[in-house]
Amino acid sequence: MEYTFLDFLTLIGSVGLFLYGMKVMSEGLQKVAGDRLRNILAVMTKNRFSGMLTGILITALIQSSSASTVMVVSFVNAGLMTLGQSMAVIMGANVGTTVTAWIIALFGFKVNITVFALPLIGLGTPLLFSGKSSRKSWGEFLIGFSFLFMGLDYLNHSVPDLRSNPEIFEFLTSYTQMGFLSILIFCAVGAIVTMIVQASSATLAISLIMCSKGWITFDIAAALILGSNIGTTITPLLASIGANVSAKRAAVGHLLFNVLGSVWTLILYYPFISFIVWICTSLGVGNPNDLMAFVSTWEQSDPALVAALNSGQDLGSADFEQQKAQFAAMQFSVSFGLSMFHTVFNVINVTIMIWFTGLYEKIVTRLVRIKDKNEEEFQLKFISRGMLSASELNLPQAHQEIAVYAERVQRMFGMVANLLHEKEGSEAYLKLYNRIEKYEQICDRMELEIAGFLNLVVGGRLSYEGKMVVNSMLTIVTEIESIGDCCYNLARTLQRKQDSHIDFNDEIVSNIDAMFKLDSEALSNMVALLSSNEPLMSEIMISCNKECEINNYRNQLRGANVENINNKHYEYQSGIYYMDMISECERLGDYVINVVDAIKQQQVKHV
Repeated sequence: MEYTFLDFLTLIGSVGLFLYGMKVMSEGLQKVAGDRLRNILAVMTKNRFSGMLTGILITALIQSSSASTVMVVSFVNAGLMTLGQSMAVIMGANVGTTVTAWIIALFGFKVNITVFALPLIGLGTPLLFSGKSSRKSWGEFLIGFSFLFMGLDYLNHSVPDLRSNPEIFEFLTSYTQMGFLSILIFCAVGAIVTMIVQASSATLAISLIMCSKGWITFDIAAALILGSNIGTTITPLLASIGANVSAKRAAVGHLLFNVLGSVWTLILYYPFISFIVWICTSLGVGNPNDLMAFVSTWEQSDPALVAALNSGQDLGSADFEQQKAQFAAMQFSVSFGLSMFHTVFNVINVTIMIWFTGLYEKIVTRLVRIKDKNEEEFQLKFISRGMLSASELNLPQAHQEIAVYAERVQRMFGMVANLLHEKEGSEAYLKLYNRIEKYEQICDRMELEIAGFLNLVVGGRLSYEGKMVVNSMLTIVTEIESIGDCCYNLARTLQRKQDSHIDFNDEIVSNIDAMFKLDSEALSNMVALLSSNEPLMSEIMISCNKECEINNYRNQLRGANVENINNKHYEYQSGIYYMDMISECERLGDYVINVVDAIKQQQVKHV
């Protein structure tokens, strides 16, 4: 057999088309569901059993256990879900992901779905140009579904015939005839392949193809799928990078659950395989082991027949159609058996392990400890800076994080107001000023992290409305950072005043306090608007009115300052620092109203 580099690229392209189809289909469903998935997670996780059912439901809906587990990790990171609740949802997600296996098994081998692929793309393409976001998402789902099975079909035909290459086939056979050691080896291979492609469905598809062609036995193929169950934990582990300790514990809990489940299955592996075979034969599907025996028998007497059956060629003999039908029935038995193995393994695993969620929680708490009580003080609370999977579902977390960012800037402004009344040069003054400096650095870092997160999200597959929301969020984040700069500039002005040995009289201090009060009210209203899911236009108008008050008061104080300097009420230099602070306060008000305008735009676009 000659296997060229072009053939290899075709194989890689087939895997790529399969994975891309799975990604597009999953993300299309996610965008159709939108916030409803978040609401389901929030409401239906009050106990371990409802949490488990929720995990099953959501994963079955969005066709991606990676997306649902990453979402769970982000919820734990945000404090919206406890570690115990997350464990139950993750357990359910393992059962929900078996739906994907059944779709591939049933449609991939029993029905020639590729015949309908192009018509489905034809139906989906016009929906992509629809003005309604939900229709676009359904269009993406149809196209992704088509790509998935086109990739599976191409993969089936582009995989090289190993039996035509004795050296390679002998190499593979040597690792499949080592008894239980072969099971362990292929379990590890399944885990590694899944970690690389980050899709257990791809490993399942490869296992189905190799087993349906008679290259590996049913128990070896099952070992590959068992390994993929461990490999799929890499996605939430990556998502927990940069997240808080609770999120890391949820990801480690997922790993622990899948590893322990695989361990007990390996201990009872051969009896478990026999049980699956018994289920298949009892249901009338046939024995999944028959295909390997069929291929081995005919390989010795008529290798051309085996090659024709695997390639889809027609030999034209009288018995070929009957042999072809028999071969197709055994292929379906293999695909059915592997899907049944995947399902029964996860169902039994969850049925047993759901009673030990408390124990899991204690174990992962011991495994992932908090190194320092203050370690997470200034980390992001609601979004993870790790790998993203479900872009549309990350927007609510980003919204909450921005609200926290605004609250932090508001606290920073309160520190500046307190600094005005601290005794210059005192320990309390220096401590407060250093804290303001630290907050300014934190604000800069938060802007970069939130903006970086939003840029990654917008790089994913977002609806048009989602992209508009992200643009508004980016504007808000920039303006909040500018508010933080204003706070720091006010503190630096007070420091420069101290270094110059300039004092403010009671009148100046009183006027600055009055301006601080207006700014503080504007900031409080801004934070309230950001914290609200649906702010009212009347609340938005409060901020607009407050901005007018700030501008008018600035103008009033500016005019009075010239008169007071001329009347020698205070020194000229005092008036300079005084006006610098008043101007900075007015500038802060401008940034606040810019945030409010962005919020108002979001409301208009939402409507």
